[in-house]
Amino acid sequence: MGGSLYAIGRVVKAFGIRGEMIVEPLTSVPSRFSSLKHVLVGRTETKAFKRSITTMDVREKGIRVSLGDVNSRNDAEELIGSFLFVSETDRVPLSPGSYFVDELVGARVVDEQGAEIGTVKEVLKMPAQDVYVVEHEGKETMIPAVAEFVLRIDLSERIMVVRMIEGLENL
Repeated sequence: MGGSLYAIGRVVKAFGIRGEMIVEPLTSVPSRFSSLKHVLVGRTETKAFKRSITTMDVREKGIRVSLGDVNSRNDAEELIGSFLFVSETDRVPLSPGSYFVDELVGARVVDEQGAEIGTVKEVLKMPAQDVYVVEHEGKETMIPAVAEFVLRIDLSERIMVVRMIEGLENL
């Protein structure tokens, strides 16, 4: 993924008159914002510009951010809908056995015998655990992201080996 950028937040509204913004975190680790000194801001990766962070206030309902060159409410309002991106080197390291969603989407899914189940289409964040939505020939199968069903994930091969049980394919 080399030069790819990763969205960690989205500007949802302006706050106050000095250019502060409220950012919705797109990460499961909102506290990671506290250590950032700069981010890339834009509606897409290709239109993102590096900006320094002057203040960052991480709260439960969102993150209040001030950027170095955003000095008025009008400046902040122009950025509503923009994403805050980081590069690969600024990503939070994950614990072993944890994966970023973008690493899993597009991975081939096969059963224990190697039979094709489909491709990971998306990852749903559910209260008990994540659920992998696997698509094959227009049909979707939902596989809970737990060790009983997901036997192995190999990111270098972009493959997930799962144990299918009766009824799982009809969820």
